[in-house]
Amino acid sequence: MKPLPRITPDSEPFWRGLRARKLLLPYCLGCGQPHLPPGPVCPYCFSEKIHWREASGRGRISTWTVVHKAWFAAFAGEIPYNVVQVELDEGPRLTANVIGLPNEALKVGLAVHIEFDDVTSEMTLPRFRPAA
Repeated sequence: MKPLPRITPDSEPFWRGLRARKLLLPYCLGCGQPHLPPGPVCPYCFSEKIHWREASGRGRISTWTVVHKAWFAAFAGEIPYNVVQVELDEGPRLTANVIGLPNEALKVGLAVHIEFDDVTSEMTLPRFRPAA
């Protein structure tokens, strides 16, 4: 089995949500701001109270790159692969990859939605598909 990189106890609710087919994102109970990656304190008001709430999982690609090196061992068999930043309609920006679309068709502004695949030990990023 390949371990998930950079997964901490603070991000466990995110992956538990994906297993349940929900996109859960962290919000501060003090100031209401979303923040990723989740940490022990809010980066805006330094509150330690974080609430995980469901978001729709729809958004648009704000930046993207095609990676030709195996930065994550889990992706070694899939080179080249894409890494995108998705500006969510509800919530913060999320690092992800896009499936069901060739890398040469990626573009800024492309509408995407989250894909609820089975979460496995090989998954390192949430997966999105182009929106219909």
